[in-house]
Amino acid sequence: MVETGCDIILGESCRRLAGKRTGLLVNPSSVTRSLRPTIDVLLSCGVRPVRIFGPQHGLRGDTQANMIEWGGFVHPTLGIPVHSLYGERRSPEPGELEGLDCVVIDLPDAGARPYTYLWTSLLMMRACAKAGIELFVLDRPNPLGGESVEGAILDERFTSFVGLHPLPMRHGLTIGEALAMINAREKTGCALEVVKMQGWSRSMFFDETGQPWVLPSPNMPAPGTALVYPGTVMLEGTNISEGRGTTRPFEIVGAPWIEPERFAREMAAFDLAGVVFRPVSFRPAWDKYAGEMCGGVQIHVTDRSRFQPVRCGAGIIAAASRLYPAHFRWSEPPYEYEYTLPPIDIISGSAALRETIDAGADLSALFAAWLEDERRFVREREPFLLYGNL
Repeated sequence: MVETGCDIILGESCRRLAGKRTGLLVNPSSVTRSLRPTIDVLLSCGVRPVRIFGPQHGLRGDTQANMIEWGGFVHPTLGIPVHSLYGERRSPEPGELEGLDCVVIDLPDAGARPYTYLWTSLLMMRACAKAGIELFVLDRPNPLGGESVEGAILDERFTSFVGLHPLPMRHGLTIGEALAMINAREKTGCALEVVKMQGWSRSMFFDETGQPWVLPSPNMPAPGTALVYPGTVMLEGTNISEGRGTTRPFEIVGAPWIEPERFAREMAAFDLAGVVFRPVSFRPAWDKYAGEMCGGVQIHVTDRSRFQPVRCGAGIIAAASRLYPAHFRWSEPPYEYEYTLPPIDIISGSAALRETIDAGADLSALFAAWLEDERRFVREREPFLLYGNL
C-alpha cells in the first residue's frame, strides 16, 4: 500500500510544519488515502494555514478547460485569503507570500508535460526561492508509472505554460522528482524538501497504489484517461475533438467529417502496440462540435506497459490530415496564454510534428528523433530519481 506525502505528514502529526506560518497550494484531489483533505490534515495537527493558493480549474475544481479563469476569494470557514494562480497572472505576487515561513504543495500530476499543475508548482518554487521561503512538496504517484519516457524534449524556443522546462511529453517523474530536478538544473536556490512517498515503485500504474482516484481536473475522470492523455492532449492544437463534452474525454476522439470505420482502419494500419481503435459516433455536450454528430474512434488500451500514447496521438493527427485534407486544420492562438506560437507547437514541444504532417511525410523519422530524446532524458533524470522498483 502506497502512502503519499500527505499520508506521511499526517502520520508525523505535521511536525515538520510546527510553528510555521504556512501557505498551502492544493485542489480537491489533495487528500489522504482515507479521502481526508490536506487542509483538514494540517488543521487537525495544529497547523493553521495563513493563505491558500489554487491552480488551473480552481480550488474547488469547478472550472472547465483552458483559459477559463477563476478569481480569488475568502475561504468560507477559515476566513483566510484564497489566491488564484491561473489567469494572465500565474505566479504568486510578493505580497501574497509576505509573512509566510513556508509553502506546502500537495498537487497531483498526470505524468505529461502539458498538464499545468507542475508548472504552477514551479512558478511557486521560483517565487519561494526569491522570497527566501521554505517549500515542502507532498509527493504523489505518477499515474503512468515512473519507468517509461516518451516524446520529444521541449525545445526551449517553445517555452510556455504547458512547458516551462525541457521535459519530454511523458516524463516518468513524480511531481517531487520533477521539481527537485528543475531546482538543481536551473539553480533556483529554493529551500525545497520533498516529503517522499512510502511503498511506491516506478513500475506501478495508479490502480496498483491502493490510493483513491479523485479526479485531478474535470476532464481527467479515471486512471484510464491519464493513460491516453499524453497523446490526445495534442488534439487541443487541432480541430479534432479530444472528447471534451463526452463521458470519456481524451479516450474518444473525432469530428463531424470523420468516418468512423475508415478512420479505425487507418489507425489500425499504424500497428501500434497495446491498443485497439474502435469506431464510434458521439455528440459532444459542449466544447468542439457541441451538439453535432461526430465520427471517430475510442482508444482502448489493451497493454498499458507497451502502449505509447504520444505516438498514438501523433498518428491520430496524421491520419486525420491525410484522410480529410479539406477539413483538417491546426488551431490558432491563443492557447494557455501564448498569443503567437501555434498551439500544436507549444503542446508537442517544437514545430517538428506540425511540419512533418504538413509535408505529408512519414512519421518514422520523427519517431526516430524522439527515440534519441527519450534515451537522453532517461540519462539526464537518473541523478534525481527518488524511487526505484521494490
